[in-house]
Amino acid sequence: MDYKDHNPRRDFIKKAALGTLGFSLMGMGISARSYSRILGANDRVQVGIVGFSNRFKHSLYPAFMSHSKELNFEFVSISDIWNRRRDEAEAFIREKSGGKIKKYRNNDELYASKNLDAVIISTADFQHALMGVEAVRNGKDAYIEKPLAETMEDARAVLKAVEESGKIVQIGSQRRSAPNYISANEYIKSGKFGDIKMVEMSWNVNQPGRWRLPKLVSEIRQEDTDWDRFLMNRPKVAWDPRKYLEYRLFWPYSSGIPGQWMSHQIDTVHWFTDLEHPRSVVANGGTYLWQDGRENPDTLTAVFDYGPLNDPKKGFQVVYTSRFTNSAGGVRELYYSNGGMLNLDTNKVTSEGGLTQSMADEMGMKANLLADYTLPTRSEKVSTDANTGGDPMTSLHMRNWMECVRSRKTPNASVRAGYNHSLATIMTRIALQTGKRVTFDDAKQEVVVS
Repeated sequence: MDYKDHNPRRDFIKKAALGTLGFSLMGMGISARSYSRILGANDRVQVGIVGFSNRFKHSLYPAFMSHSKELNFEFVSISDIWNRRRDEAEAFIREKSGGKIKKYRNNDELYASKNLDAVIISTADFQHALMGVEAVRNGKDAYIEKPLAETMEDARAVLKAVEESGKIVQIGSQRRSAPNYISANEYIKSGKFGDIKMVEMSWNVNQPGRWRLPKLVSEIRQEDTDWDRFLMNRPKVAWDPRKYLEYRLFWPYSSGIPGQWMSHQIDTVHWFTDLEHPRSVVANGGTYLWQDGRENPDTLTAVFDYGPLNDPKKGFQVVYTSRFTNSAGGVRELYYSNGGMLNLDTNKVTSEGGLTQSMADEMGMKANLLADYTLPTRSEKVSTDANTGGDPMTSLHMRNWMECVRSRKTPNASVRAGYNHSLATIMTRIALQTGKRVTFDDAKQEVVVS
């Protein structure tokens, strides 16, 4: 749809659309009648794009467009400090939807514009929290890609801003909207699994080009972007196109593996257990193969101790491994209790590794073996348009945010969830950088290096 500066807000809810939404709204305790009374429920929600990234182009855009017609959302603007990205975004939207968007050189210009309700933020990792603060302080709801924050200063700032503003913020931890993970959370909390005693997680690839963009690095010119704005609250340093475009390889613009990959997986530990952060973390790693000037390691192992702070006898360990140098093992998430294993790759609970009768007999105990169980995957609406592409998990997560913008309910991955995954990733990064065991001071909300 064409965007016009003085385009009036339009009534959109038709009986058919309202009927389609009825089931999901009733599930949130909202009737169609009360839904119609929510402020702005009959208005088109106008959304700005903050950062025209590959993540936005290939996942967030198709996820949004899968539900935009039904829920009456539209993209109206793009803010990106690189002129090439602004032009690419304009052409992309025109090609995909025939629509027009306004182009802004930075977020100051974006938020000074009219007719903007919400933004989707998919910029460099270290900018997520700071741009989230900008969004909610300017009265906008936001979908913010993960990791939410890479330093405690930034994490505290965005948590405070969002909680004070009351705006609807979804963090891009899309597992929280996936049916198999929702079922796993319910199964564990039912008590049937028993106490978690160990978690093994991995994320392995064999990709020398992962997070590398050599062609773009050779093409970008400093005069075509705004390096000072890019740096935000990071130290003012000389122009470096690699740090601008390949930021995931360089600290303090990204922690690399912890922020990009571990943030997804460690978030499920917090979700399934209601624990906010590890009791301690130790980590080791290095750049063992891809000697291309990167500063963040290509291999990482981190070991976490989780459990109640007031009872060190209770708890469990998480071992997280990740490497760029060999893809064997792929991506795994395995939860263990004394009775067996929950495998989130197969979505099955089995008695594998559980306490057998022969081992139990030696100590006068009873066997402890879980019954085989397959996690149910609910029948939920993932896409309204098969041509939009994208992944189903992100589609469900985006839909949840869009519905919450309407209902003003807390989305599946709240700012608090993002804050908590940031605690774990920041602790891991500091443990890796210092070679020390790190803990967390809840009173001061600070990482402590032993």
